[in-house]
Amino acid sequence: MTGPSPASVHEDVEIPDGRFNMGDHFDEGYPSDGETPVHQVRLDAFRIDATAVTNQMFAVFVNSTGYRTEAEQYGSSAVFHLLSTAKRHDVVGPVAGAPWWLNVRGADWAHPTGPSSSWPELADHPVVHVSHNDALAYCAWAGRRLPTEAEWEYAARGGLEGKRYPWGNDLAPAGQYRCNIWQGTFPEHNTRDDGHLGTAAVKTFLPNGYGLYEMAGNVWEWCADWFLPKYYRNSPTDNPQGPTIGKGRVMRGGSYLCHDSYCNRYRVAARTSNTRESSSGNCGFRTIALT
Repeated sequence: MTGPSPASVHEDVEIPDGRFNMGDHFDEGYPSDGETPVHQVRLDAFRIDATAVTNQMFAVFVNSTGYRTEAEQYGSSAVFHLLSTAKRHDVVGPVAGAPWWLNVRGADWAHPTGPSSSWPELADHPVVHVSHNDALAYCAWAGRRLPTEAEWEYAARGGLEGKRYPWGNDLAPAGQYRCNIWQGTFPEHNTRDDGHLGTAAVKTFLPNGYGLYEMAGNVWEWCADWFLPKYYRNSPTDNPQGPTIGKGRVMRGGSYLCHDSYCNRYRVAARTSNTRESSSGNCGFRTIALT
């Protein structure tokens, strides 16, 4: 199979080398996430996607390689209950411990809300239902890589030092939401004050100081690192690559389901993880160019 070259589907932003103070400056993260201590990090310059990888971009990869995601191989993936378009017989059941997630047969990157949905309707939205392994497969095809957790946070901060969000400390400056997260009562009623129930198209919200879009909310983004909550205690200063072991892989940025009543992880310092083979309707990725 052939198609456009990998380079033609990526819009890179140059991030300068520099130092920044990584971690939770406000002591408002979950202790078990290990967002502290705040520590200085120095990074070399790198080039990162301006946006999360979109459905259109992922389709180029699939059409060029015939790749099948892990959700496609397993036959199902997790869809938020208010977004599901699946018929009753395609709903395996709620996810244990998180009943707002439904395990839906036929849900995958090309069918984001169930087997009757189709990615072209959301071509400029972030690809979802991709596992960490799927993201690595895309990177191998594109000649790119996932960002380290330190690179992700440095880029997300957009040149601002010690702020809560990519744009500053206020969630909604002048009453205007700057990211796609949950408003209302989770998980039953979203007032959609930001205009969205599920994913938003990339470049919906204003970019940060480096020109990067949706570094908070919309979809979680996979990073290269293993997740180890105590890592910051002894993290190297120069270009940290993450621990050699951990509990799954790091995810950053939060998603359209984040709400301060249970998940305030749309802050730039916030971090969480999932297993490498896991997929869901609110997790995607962005990539970095190889030097």
